[in-house]
Amino acid sequence: MYPRRRRFGKTLAVNTCLRALEPGEDVRKITFRARPTARAVRFELFTALDLAGEPPRHPSELDRLLKTALAERPRTFLVDEAQWLNGEAFEYFRYLWDEPSTQLAIIFVGSEGCHTVLRREPMLSSRIFIWQHFTRLTPSEVLDVIPLFHPLWADADPYDITFADSHAAHGNFRAWAQLTAHTRTALARTGRPRVDQELLRWAFSRLA
Repeated sequence: MYPRRRRFGKTLAVNTCLRALEPGEDVRKITFRARPTARAVRFELFTALDLAGEPPRHPSELDRLLKTALAERPRTFLVDEAQWLNGEAFEYFRYLWDEPSTQLAIIFVGSEGCHTVLRREPMLSSRIFIWQHFTRLTPSEVLDVIPLFHPLWADADPYDITFADSHAAHGNFRAWAQLTAHTRTALARTGRPRVDQELLRWAFSRLA
């Protein structure tokens, strides 16, 4: 799954969908902040799986340990900031996924850099079941989605929702999540029963 480099709340969207589709799924999240080697990926997976003891020093021993753990039951890896992965790292995920005994699903969440690397490697891209491109919500989508996103927007005036989107959120789901948190605080402090523009302006001022 890949969005443009801008922040659209992609991880929130993926987590929400996973909870709705498979509420009992064993999901392990991994985040990369720099370009990892295959060795670094091995150690991240060891940590994410909560395996006991210290990871084996020899790669083949660690590979056997990871494959044994991944064969125990179905698991999903949510690999966030996957634009930092290079071909070597992607290839290691493919190696684990291709192992017949492992019960593994992998969701790569990242920018178009992630998509470019995957498309460059036919053996990797041919194994991707779904490619999902994230974009900003359109104004009409905002009016459809946001009242369902949180109860405080359910009875809000559609004009106020449009006002909030055009002045602060701009179709960005992450911004809507932040705005919702600040708006809840404002409602609690003022005791007002529902959202209005004065309250929204206060919430706007708290957005990062």
